[in-house]
Amino acid sequence: MNETLPMDRFLQTMEIVFREGKHLAYSRNRLYTEPIDTAWVEALPGKPELAERLEAFVSRYGRMQDTMADKLFPRFLLVLAERPGSQIETLNRLERLSVVESVENWLEARNLRNRLVHEYMTEAGEFAQNLLLARRYSLMLLENYNRLRADVIERLQMDGKTLPAQLDLGES
Repeated sequence: MNETLPMDRFLQTMEIVFREGKHLAYSRNRLYTEPIDTAWVEALPGKPELAERLEAFVSRYGRMQDTMADKLFPRFLLVLAERPGSQIETLNRLERLSVVESVENWLEARNLRNRLVHEYMTEAGEFAQNLLLARRYSLMLLENYNRLRADVIERLQMDGKTLPAQLDLGES
């Protein structure tokens, strides 16, 4: 039986999150090219290309957050020879390690993701406000990946060339 070692699984997941992060950053930069407000949301039904950009962003935001919380973070703790607990316990541990800046912000970003998916455009003004929050929280996801990468290099004394690259946060 060929069992995958914790470090191998972690590095594979880092690569997946890196690719998800690149796609999220791309969608983020394309979506937020103009001010988003109630009128912008109300105009979406007549702008299918813009609605498609929005859908891509929301999907990529949720996917990256899920992969990080459900797979990457617990696998990082396994590499550190720690036993991951519940998602909140894992996030609390990563906050203590300074990988996640704020568990509270992470949980707010998770609730926002649920609102973006399940309450899609039910109230244009509220949805516009949620999209503005998503802009900030999507940047947080990208930053958390970069923080974890930097921590792995320092804590595990790994050569950064063996890891996926740092994510470009862009100018927005």
